[in-house]
Amino acid sequence: MELDLLGKEVLVIGLARSGMASALLLLQDGARVTINDKRSEAELTAEEQAFLAANPALRFVGGGHPANLVTEQTALIIKNPGVPLQLPPLQRAVKLSLPVITEVEYAAWRLNAPLVGITGTNGKTTTTALTGEMFRAAGRKTYVAGNIGLPLSAVVNQVKSDDVVVAELSSFQLEATLSLRPRLAAILNITPDHLDHHGTWEAYREAKAKIFAHQRAEDAIVLNADDPEAYALRQRPHSRVYLFSRLGEVERGAFVREGLIILRDGAEETVLCPTAQVAIPGSHNLENALAAALLAWLGGVPVLVIAEALAAFPGVEHRLEYVRTVDGVVYINDSKGTNVDASLKALAAFPQQKVLIAGGYEKGADFAPLARALVGEVSHVVLLGQVAERLAAALREAGYENYSFADSLAEAVQMAQAKAKAGEVVLLSPACASWDMFRDYEERGDLFKEAVWQLRGQDDGR
Repeated sequence: MELDLLGKEVLVIGLARSGMASALLLLQDGARVTINDKRSEAELTAEEQAFLAANPALRFVGGGHPANLVTEQTALIIKNPGVPLQLPPLQRAVKLSLPVITEVEYAAWRLNAPLVGITGTNGKTTTTALTGEMFRAAGRKTYVAGNIGLPLSAVVNQVKSDDVVVAELSSFQLEATLSLRPRLAAILNITPDHLDHHGTWEAYREAKAKIFAHQRAEDAIVLNADDPEAYALRQRPHSRVYLFSRLGEVERGAFVREGLIILRDGAEETVLCPTAQVAIPGSHNLENALAAALLAWLGGVPVLVIAEALAAFPGVEHRLEYVRTVDGVVYINDSKGTNVDASLKALAAFPQQKVLIAGGYEKGADFAPLARALVGEVSHVVLLGQVAERLAAALREAGYENYSFADSLAEAVQMAQAKAKAGEVVLLSPACASWDMFRDYEERGDLFKEAVWQLRGQDDGR
C-alpha cells in the first residue's frame, strides 16, 4: 500500500526519534504535516525543539491529544509506536476509516532494498545486530535500524537496491502495519509482555504475527521450534517456513546435533560450526545465533562468513554486558531485561550464585515464575521502582525472603555489593521497563555501570 501524499494533510502523533524521522520523509513527499505530542513545546527536549525550529513547515500541537486534530481531510495518521490506539484522535480516525500506521510501515513504502525483519519478546536486539554483522561481513552494504535505535525512516534516503536493511520490529511497531513485507523475517519467541499496552495476550501475539502477514511465496519466515507460541504459527504464513531449534532436529532450518550447528534444507545439510565457537553466552543466545545464522544463510551469506561472525560477535550493550569484577564479584548489566522471561534467561546464563537487582515500571507482569526461579539460584534480591512492593509479595508467596528495598539504582548497587560474596555475580536484570525512574533502559544501564565503577574494592583488571 502507498498513498500519494502531495498536498495532503498528515498527522504524526508522538515526536521522539521516529516522529522526527517520519516527519522529514513526509515533507519530502510534499505532505502538510501536523505533529502532535502530549508534551507542550516547552517540555520537549532541546533536540526536538531544534528540530521544529529547523523545519518551520511543520505545525506543532502539544499539551494533549484533541480528537479534532483528525478531520475528513486527513489523509494519513502516523503514530509513535508507544502511543496507544485508544487516544481520541486515533479513535476518531477509526470512525472515519482513515489509515493509522506506525513509522516502520511508512518507511517500508519508500524502502528500495530487501528488508530483513526480526521480532520476538526477547532477543530481538542481539539477533538483529548479529544478523547485520553477518551481512556486512559478506560485503553487503547493510543498515541496521528499527527498534534498535535508528528509525527505519532515517535510512530510507541512503539505501540502494542492492543493499540490505535488517530491522528490529517491536509489537508496538507491528500492530499498526497494513502492508509491511520483510523478504526474510523471524519470530524468536512469544511470551507475555506489554499487556498494559495491547490489552490482551491475544492482541500481543497477533501483533507479532503481523511480521509475516503480507509475505509472499518467495519470502521466508524463521520460527523458533522450541517456543510453543512461535511454533504454533507455522501453518499460517504464505511464505516458506524455516525452523530453528537447540533441542531437536528440524527438516528445514538450523539446529544442534552433537555440539555442532547444522543448516538443513530438506535433504541437504551443511555443518556451520561447533556451538562452543559462539561467542555470546547463554542458551538463549544460542537460539539467537541459530536464528541469525539461518536468516543470513537464506539471504545468501556464505557459511564460512556466518561462522566467523558467530565467533567474533561480542554481544550488545545492556544485554548480559560484563562491567567489572570487584573483590571477586562479577557485575553484569542486563538492563535490556525488561520482562520476566528475559530475566529468567539472564539468570540461567550464569551457573554461580547471584545477587539480583530487579524492579521498575509496572506493565502488569506475572512475577510468580521469576520468584520461583530465585530459590537456590539467587542469594539476595534488591528491589526498586514502581513494582517493588508487588514483586516483594510475589517473592514471599514463593517462600523467598532474602530481599531488601533501595530508593535509587546507586543505592541498589551498594546494597548488592554488601550482600555478594566472592565468586558470585551481581546481576542487574530488572524484569521491568525503566520508565518509572529513567528515560529508557539505556540510561538505566549506563547509570548502573557508572555506579559499579564507583564501588571501592580490589579490581581484577579485566
